[in-house]
Amino acid sequence: MRQIATSIMDINAADWDGLANPSGSEFNPLVSHSFFRCLEQSGCATEDTGWAPRHLVLTDTSGRVRGITPCFKKTHSYGEYVFDHGWADAFMRAGGRYYPKLQVSIPFTPVTGPRFFAADAVTRSELAQALIDLSKHERCSSVHVTFLPSTDWKELGGATWLQRTDIQFHWHNDAYDSFANYLAALSSAKRKNIRRERAAVARAGIRLQLLTGSDICEKHWDAFYEFYMDTGARKWGTPYLNRTFFSLIGKSMADHILLVMAERAGKMIAGALNFIGSHALYGRNWGAIEHHDSLHFETCYYQAIDYAISRKLQRVEAGAQGGHKLARGYMPITTHSLHQLAHPGLQHAVARFLEAERQGVLEEQQALAGHAPFRQEQDD
Repeated sequence: MRQIATSIMDINAADWDGLANPSGSEFNPLVSHSFFRCLEQSGCATEDTGWAPRHLVLTDTSGRVRGITPCFKKTHSYGEYVFDHGWADAFMRAGGRYYPKLQVSIPFTPVTGPRFFAADAVTRSELAQALIDLSKHERCSSVHVTFLPSTDWKELGGATWLQRTDIQFHWHNDAYDSFANYLAALSSAKRKNIRRERAAVARAGIRLQLLTGSDICEKHWDAFYEFYMDTGARKWGTPYLNRTFFSLIGKSMADHILLVMAERAGKMIAGALNFIGSHALYGRNWGAIEHHDSLHFETCYYQAIDYAISRKLQRVEAGAQGGHKLARGYMPITTHSLHQLAHPGLQHAVARFLEAERQGVLEEQQALAGHAPFRQEQDD
């Protein structure tokens, strides 16, 4: 049976988490029931903000949940990080109606993770077909499944589901036992530059504090929200997350949060929010009310690397964009999305565009990898 949940609260947390983060698999806190609940309860991801929940649930004849897809009916394309504004504009200029559409994703979160919560390929295929049926029922123009694992992308992609790629920058832990050990793997020039950047932050009298669990208090969220709003307003115009959201994750997910706070002269001036998984540290949001040389790099990147090394995490995922991350050891990796457009003409046009785009992404990734900051044999 198929059911559509218009609230995360209509789905049992144990059912959701058991499929999204099954025992023995890599744990990702950003696909947890708690994270989605905080987004909804805070009012960040609701119908009022253009993120109306339409979570798809498959059950067997006994009522046991065997598959879930986190899905939203959207009236815009903001907060997704896989951009389809050009498709929307072209379709609407031709007389079509692009919105509403269905979006399968973690709202405001460009992190790869499961999107078809199921134990087998047959159920994932059923969920994919159910999404198309739901799109027709809701009179949506399209379905977009973003930041899904490459295995699911390959499994489901084809004529019906168009395949798209992009690039992010991730840091990978090559069994480093310290930050100094990591620096030793870099070329001389890159190693000296990172040391210079870290020294600049120290000379400014800035102290970094790493907080997790019960060490995170409301005063820290007050300060971080100020940083987030200041930086977000300058970059995006209207930041997506509200103050309530941070209190909610602080209460329900504190053990999976790493909050890096920068302090100068007894005052908190910058911060970076990370989520802790079993294998990865996920960098999410950053902000500052004072601007100092290399403070962004130290707070967001170097502290994250140091923490990942100390916890023996396999990687740090630093979010969207950022070619500047390459010089700091974050390497280009491919991200994946699937798209199904109901109008045959639009589907055909987008398919041709994506074929060329995938080749361009591949060439860009290869070029970026050629500028890896790691030392060669002849390097000092």
